[in-house]
Amino acid sequence: MEKLLRNKALSGWLLAMPLTIILSLFLVLPIILIVVVSFWRATEFSIIPAFVLENYEFLFGSSVTYQVFLNTFKYAGVTWALTLVIGFTVAYFLAFHIRSQTWQIALFLLCTIPFWTSNIIRMISWIPFLGRNGIANSALMSWGVIDQPLEWLLFSDFAVILAFVHLYTLFMVVPIFNTMMRIDKSLIEAARDAGATGAQIMWNVIIPLTKPGIMIGTIFVVTLVMGDFITVRFMSGSQSANVGRLISNDIALLAYPSAAATAVVLLATVLIVIGILLRFVDIRKEL
Repeated sequence: MEKLLRNKALSGWLLAMPLTIILSLFLVLPIILIVVVSFWRATEFSIIPAFVLENYEFLFGSSVTYQVFLNTFKYAGVTWALTLVIGFTVAYFLAFHIRSQTWQIALFLLCTIPFWTSNIIRMISWIPFLGRNGIANSALMSWGVIDQPLEWLLFSDFAVILAFVHLYTLFMVVPIFNTMMRIDKSLIEAARDAGATGAQIMWNVIIPLTKPGIMIGTIFVVTLVMGDFITVRFMSGSQSANVGRLISNDIALLAYPSAAATAVVLLATVLIVIGILLRFVDIRKEL
């Protein structure tokens, strides 16, 4: 018996070895290198491999850093709230109002059509729509709603968040829809037979059972938004910044140690956020 258990443990290690090697080479090792480089010194013409703290001292000693991180959390928070409302509504409609599984699949695939193109193309497509002489302003002026074009539609925080919501809503829809499809419909019927109203069923039955999907979608959306810098750059007209843009600017200036230090702080921040989210619900049941 002991020999059999030992053989099973050995076979388990052998099966896990390829994945362990891949994760070590392409995930763990790059992170270790980024952490190491973050302690190096950079001059105008060279990078010196030396253990110094000046990158972190400059990072935490600058008021710009805190403003940029605050801006990043603002984009992540607003985008998360909007994608949650939209994603939950779409998933609820597909899961509980569409009876035919064929129509559920068809409508779900319809939601994914915009994601068949690249993020950059879908993001840039908003520029002619929101511009001063774009479709939105032209339509509002022709309807008599406004007398002159709205300047804040493009190259503003509104445009950035709109693009984020467009890009990442599907990452909220998918896990919530997947969780809702696993809910036993007899629970809802039992609650309705017990005299529960629609709002009570939603609050006491559907939302608690959907929490794992909501948490998974939240992790996807928050991490993607906090690391995205292309959307902020184009949709804000380079008038706003997040941590991703800070890293991108350092890389463009060949200030790799400074960029690595910022990346380490961003990674630590994201891991803390994920750790906090995981304390609210056990998502391992969904994985």
